[in-house]
Formats: sequence, C-alpha cells, structure tokens
Amino acid sequence: MLPFLLTAGLLAQADVQALRETPSEPHQTDDPAFWVNKKHPAESLLFGTVKMAAPDGAIAVYRLDGTRLQRVPNMDRPNNIDVAYGLRIGNRKVDVAVVTERNKNQLRVFEIVPGAGLKDLAALPVFDQPMGVALYTRRSDKALFAIVSRKTGPSGGYLWQYRISADTAGKLTAVKVREFGNFSGAKEIEAVAIDPEREHVYYSDEGAGIRKYYANPAHPDAAKELALFGTTGWKGDREGIAIHRGYIVATDQQRANSEFHVFARDTLKELGLFRVGTSSTDGIDISSSGIFAAMNDSRHNFSLTEWKAIAAALKLK
Repeated sequence: MLPFLLTAGLLAQADVQALRETPSEPHQTDDPAFWVNKKHPAESLLFGTVKMAAPDGAIAVYRLDGTRLQRVPNMDRPNNIDVAYGLRIGNRKVDVAVVTERNKNQLRVFEIVPGAGLKDLAALPVFDQPMGVALYTRRSDKALFAIVSRKTGPSGGYLWQYRISADTAGKLTAVKVREFGNFSGAKEIEAVAIDPEREHVYYSDEGAGIRKYYANPAHPDAAKELALFGTTGWKGDREGIAIHRGYIVATDQQRANSEFHVFARDTLKELGLFRVGTSSTDGIDISSSGIFAAMNDSRHNFSLTEWKAIAAALKLK
C-alpha cells in the first residue's frame, strides 16, 4: 500500500505503509515507549505493555528490528509505560522505565540495561487504578517526576504528580507534589505526554479534547490550563499522544482503522491525519530517530512506521 494524499475540506488525510511490526503477544497490548541508546543508537529498544491481570500481564521488550528481546512476566494489569534518562541512585545514574500497575495501585520502576532489557528496581504506591504515566525531568535541577492518570477521577485534580528520587541508601520513593488537571466528565483520562523542550504536559480527555498544562509543579501558572484543542473532527475516543519535533500526534481510536491527528506544536493547529492500518489503537510513541509506534489490537502487537513517510504523505515540513 503506497502513501497517498486526500483532501477533506482543508484537512489532509493519508494512508501510510507500515515499516515492520513486532511479534504478536498472547494477550492485548496497550502502550509503547522507545528508549534511545545514546552511545549505540542501533541498540535502542521499544517497550510495550501487555494489559492483563497477573500472571498474564507483562512488559515486552523489542529490538528496533521488531524482534523480541525480553518478556517481564507476572505484571498485574500494566497499562502505560514511559522512559527517563539519568536518574541518580547512589553514585550511579541510570535510565529507567516506569509502568503503571493498575491492579496493585502502584508504579513499577525498572532499570534499563543496554543489550539485556529491564531490571526490576522498585514498586511505588500511588492512587487507585493508575492508568497513564508520563515522565518529566525538570531542566533546572534534573528532578524526575511521574505524572499519572487514572480510571476515574474528579472534574479537577484528575492527575497527580509524584517526584521520584532515591534516598542515601538508594531506596526509591514517590512523593506527591500536586494534583491538577480539568476533566470533562466524559469517558476517562489515560494518555499523558511530556514536551521536554517546552516543559509542557498534554493529556487526552477522551470525550472532550486534549488539554495542555505546565509540567513543572513549581511554575507560577502550574494550575492554569493553557489550552484545550482537538475538540472536533473525531470519530472515536482520544487516546495516545506523542510529540516529535514540531508536531503533536494523537490517536483517534477506531475499531477498523484508527486515525492519528497531527497538530503543530506551536500553534496547535491541526495539519492532517493519517492511518497505518492498526485497529482500536491506544498508545503511541515516536522515537527521536523518527520511528512511529502504534498499538494494534487486532494482532496484539505494535506497528512501526517511518515518520519521514508520514511527513511526506501529509506534506509536513
């Protein structure tokens, strides 16, 4: 299937050929996250959650060619996963992957071991039924935060933000630093994503739109909603969010062929939408090298597509 461009009013639409896919998992997948090996980029990894209760729940670890490297079993309904770089633990700095473990009301923290995959570090209690997670490293002091969404919550303060750090003995803790985030009351909030350059956080209010706040809890306007966009033109729920260069991509979840809306990061203007042949897609991610990953419910796996093919099809700069 070759990329082609259609026009619906002023909104460009394209179907783009996937590059490759990961092996099918035995149960439903949910959320992908890339880790970039900065010393050896070709050895970067893709993590994906298998969203089931224990013992079937798991984290799958894939190489960039789509082959499976590792499977972390016996997770109790892992929903979303994200990656952070350079967390100080004692005299070491490690890269970590953090997963919401919904049935145990906690975050699971894993060290990323190059060439091997994930090593379990800690389980950190949070509120009931955590779902989405986005990791934010504050530029001013390199403090690490997890912004967490949940299955149900109030109209305000739906998301909680935790600072993750290690004590002098190397024990990890998660301390809540704020509650924030408007909620329309329609459906739920799951997907959360960080713009590390601008230090903004975006999340999908599934039945209403995409909301934007400051990620830094110490910002004087941290409680202020900066924008609500993506409110029209959707056929399904607003799900996964990914940020790449000057663009924000968000999932329009549809059973037969999910669509992905592309917005300009600076203006929040919608630029077009594309499809890669995935069904009932929840989570997405885009690597810094330009690989777009999307969960595919029909095959219980993840589809990988080159961002440059998407950009060319939509005539993005």
